[in-house]
Amino acid sequence: KMEKFTCGICVTNEHPKDISSFFYTINYNLVDELDNDVLYFHAYWNRERQTKLQKDYVVIDNIHGHGYYVGTFLALTALERYWWGEGEFKFYIDGDEQYPTISSTGTEDYFGGAWAFHQKDLYGRPSAKNYSTLFLGYPFHSNRDATRDRFETGKLNAVHAFGDDGLPRHGLYRWHLLDPIAFKENLKVTLQQIGNDDIQLFEREDDVSTVAYWYQNSAEGAMDPIPDRRARLPR
Repeated sequence: KMEKFTCGICVTNEHPKDISSFFYTINYNLVDELDNDVLYFHAYWNRERQTKLQKDYVVIDNIHGHGYYVGTFLALTALERYWWGEGEFKFYIDGDEQYPTISSTGTEDYFGGAWAFHQKDLYGRPSAKNYSTLFLGYPFHSNRDATRDRFETGKLNAVHAFGDDGLPRHGLYRWHLLDPIAFKENLKVTLQQIGNDDIQLFEREDDVSTVAYWYQNSAEGAMDPIPDRRARLPR
């Protein structure tokens, strides 16, 4: 979060080994004073290693005050077969209970895609197409485990007992800089856990993590501290 009088940035190495070099650039503006209504920037990481059937994943909750929701990053590891991206993003604003003020039409639509991000090869076989734009994108999709590249032998693509198979992993982002979602009293954001097997929709259980970004008039948040490295490791 940003302070109105001071600001500090701390970078911590949680890798098992030392990092020999670290490069960074920080851009900032110095002003004589700030208006009283300047908001604080917040970011919150959350993860549910296995979501629950018929229960929406919570991106953020217990946000009290006024402000603007400005972005979402979603990292999803599919634990079930078939298409994973039919769940709706729901924004419960200023006292919403049963029904949210804003609800997306599906996960891929929220991130600027459609039809499961499909592209077809010369033989008509579909695969997911990655893309990145200024405000939304689907830059990452992989079912290959690269954590043992150069492992032990030091050689690239060394042979392992388990091969390099990995669970399907997806990374997506959406920045609401042109369409910030305003709230005056409180905010809750959730993601529905719905998939499609090309016959019907069905409830899913996947490994879901998110980072939510928003501005708020209070510097205090009702958020738990980020967990340790082991709890954040991907499958």
